[in-house]
Amino acid sequence: MKDVDTIAVLDFGGQYAHLIANRVRRLGVFTEIHSPSAPVSELEGVKGIIYSGGPSSVYAADAPEYNPEILSLPVPKLGICYGHQLIAQQLGGHVEPGKVKEYGVADLEVRDAECPILKGLPAASPMWMSHGDQVTKLPEGYRIVASTKDCEVAAVAFDERRIYGIQFHPEVTHSRFGMKLLENFVDLCGAKRSWNMKSYLPLISERIKAQVGDRKVFLLVSGGVDSTVAFVLLNRVLGPEKVLGLHVDNGMMRLGESAKIDEFLKAEGMRNLLVRDASEHFLAKLAGVTAPEAKRAAIGKAFLEVKDEEMAKLDLDPEQWMMAQGTIYPDTIESGGTKNADKIKTHHNRVQEVLDLMEKGLVLEPLADLYKDEVRALGEELGIPHNLVWRHPFPGPGLGVRLLCSDGKSAADLAKYDDVKDTAGRSLADYLKENGIAGRLLPIRSVGVQGDGRTYAQPFLITTPGLSWKQCEKFSTELANRFKAINRVVYRIGSVADEEPTLVEQYATRENFDALRKFDAICTEFLQENDLYEKIWQMPVVLVPLRSAGKPCIVMRPVNSTEAMTANFAEIDQNLLAGLWRRFEAEGAGSLWYDVTHKPPGTIEWE
Repeated sequence: MKDVDTIAVLDFGGQYAHLIANRVRRLGVFTEIHSPSAPVSELEGVKGIIYSGGPSSVYAADAPEYNPEILSLPVPKLGICYGHQLIAQQLGGHVEPGKVKEYGVADLEVRDAECPILKGLPAASPMWMSHGDQVTKLPEGYRIVASTKDCEVAAVAFDERRIYGIQFHPEVTHSRFGMKLLENFVDLCGAKRSWNMKSYLPLISERIKAQVGDRKVFLLVSGGVDSTVAFVLLNRVLGPEKVLGLHVDNGMMRLGESAKIDEFLKAEGMRNLLVRDASEHFLAKLAGVTAPEAKRAAIGKAFLEVKDEEMAKLDLDPEQWMMAQGTIYPDTIESGGTKNADKIKTHHNRVQEVLDLMEKGLVLEPLADLYKDEVRALGEELGIPHNLVWRHPFPGPGLGVRLLCSDGKSAADLAKYDDVKDTAGRSLADYLKENGIAGRLLPIRSVGVQGDGRTYAQPFLITTPGLSWKQCEKFSTELANRFKAINRVVYRIGSVADEEPTLVEQYATRENFDALRKFDAICTEFLQENDLYEKIWQMPVVLVPLRSAGKPCIVMRPVNSTEAMTANFAEIDQNLLAGLWRRFEAEGAGSLWYDVTHKPPGTIEWE
């Protein structure tokens, strides 16, 4: 981007890699993501380079390709986790598996407060660790500037070459002074802080015009924040005569959602939006499907089929029209969309049919470089009303990823409570007894992310009454870190029976979606009535294939985040939740559970 200082981020495939770029942008400096194997000419003119984390080991045969000449560029460099280990190894250091693998918060103890990368940090502060390897021998010129209890080489400095390495992740919200460390690096680079959505809007406008040319654009408008901003942006840049929006009711929308979307956009003068009820088509495609990835693929394909049918009805020439999507960075990252990324889930905008269209240059994604917080900032820059921009994010597949399906039979490879042990061979039962808590391992799976990779493991239900959120956070972190069979923890708010929940058949039917819609609407009303809607970033409501006394078990998943790459579970007053449970019970719920898992290790959505 001309006339704007840039810091390059080398993407080694970690799920946090692009989060680094987002954090630096928030400091007002433009960032660009580059392949680690990029030629040095591609990085010409950058003010600094950050080596990201990643899921590989630097000594592994399948380690990501890397151009060692990048290290010779005369600009400051910051290596994070894998990036730190790679630079140390390249300069003559040694990396090997650590005696202790760290996943979670660790206290960073500063040993050299004068080190410029640690300027302004307290003597001790919590930082997020996610690694199994460690630097065990330092290159010549290196010095240790900070440590943790289990990692002596937690931060290093090579002052002469302005190279800094850290084993922790400053970009994650759990790292309390992480932003201060990144700010220090920006200052070391001498980068001007001139990046914002006001400066980005002219740039993206020119890109859109250049990519579209003489063609027109057809956009599927889900009604979520991303597609709404994309629709308004395209109307503003290209004019409504070159843009046509289609909102598809896929049978998996929230209560009254489609009507509200139509009203919202028409009130804003968007008359080029069509609304089609295709719920029967989608539900037919999902009949009998239980696997999350198969559901996502079916939903993504069905969207394209409906789009093609609608274009045929309107007699639109495919040669004259491009398809647009409101895809943002996390969608592509978690789909393994970057070269070295591990796939967390297949986004519905990344099914094979869409990838084929992208290969032909027939897909426009104007928001693909942005994170959720930047999309909202762009929406406000475009003048979109506050209530539209700050609506809770809603996934493209809608409630399809919040209705967990099952054939009612426990999979043979699901862990049993009595068999769950940690890496030291200590049992789950012993852990619970030592900590004075009770609970159950649930016979279902949810998706998660840990150590930069995907997990697909079981939730654990804590049933001990009267726990504080601080206690829930402690047990949630420890259970997910110690026991491989667990990647998510939920806390029981209320239940009609104190018995093992029963696994049942549950499919993507209209009846089940109607039940989920009802409980989801109750939760939304609850947030609005208690002035919590804008204080909580998102609250998925999940219907799991479990029953208590024959009645449905519901999970509420309130989280706070900014960019969807990391999140903390949000803490709601438990006295208020007692009232919410009474409403759920009156509407026929068997149990209400509260997801107390941060991201990582649990993703925001359950599928």
